[in-house]
Amino acid sequence: MTSDTPQFPVKSEEEFLRDQEQAVRAAVYELLASLLARQPDADVLQRLRQIGEVDSSEGRIAMGWELMKQAALKTDLESVHDEYFALLLGVGRGELVPFGSWYMTGFLMEKPVAVLRADLQRLGIERQDGVAESEDHIAALCDAMALIIRNPDEISLDVQQAFFNDHLAPWVGQFFDDMQNASSAHFYRSVGFFGESFFDFERQLLDMQS
Repeated sequence: MTSDTPQFPVKSEEEFLRDQEQAVRAAVYELLASLLARQPDADVLQRLRQIGEVDSSEGRIAMGWELMKQAALKTDLESVHDEYFALLLGVGRGELVPFGSWYMTGFLMEKPVAVLRADLQRLGIERQDGVAESEDHIAALCDAMALIIRNPDEISLDVQQAFFNDHLAPWVGQFFDDMQNASSAHFYRSVGFFGESFFDFERQLLDMQS
């Protein structure tokens, strides 16, 4: 006798919690990508404004959530669009340069980009149509990490850690520190604090699982 009921794999509580943890990590990477890829839309700001009660004494990431919530409540769409432009686009160049090759070599489109492209190809991660920026843009790397985390059956934890260590760890902390200290940053100062805190956590988490 057959059943039309979908068959789901039976998982232990530990496995379920581990999967939930990975889903949260991927979602944070996706949120950062949305804040860094383009000028945030009203939906992104509203999601931040609706963050629930946060006990900022629970650590730097919790404090970062609270700072982003308060910053979103205090800004408006026009202001945050102007701020994003000044920080990450600019006339010719923004105050910040959100590319890994710039931080690692002092130049754009250097060897780190070629190495990154080879790694992305091996992982089966393709460049999105219509994207002008190179693959070492911070938003593109956050999107790539989210895809890697969401595909644990195809991409091992060792590969995930190697990708993080090669393409994000050498420079991302300095980038978010620069964002917090940028003269044009207001709302994005909170994003810088949250990003720095989250990536510190990621580095420790991946080191512990190696």
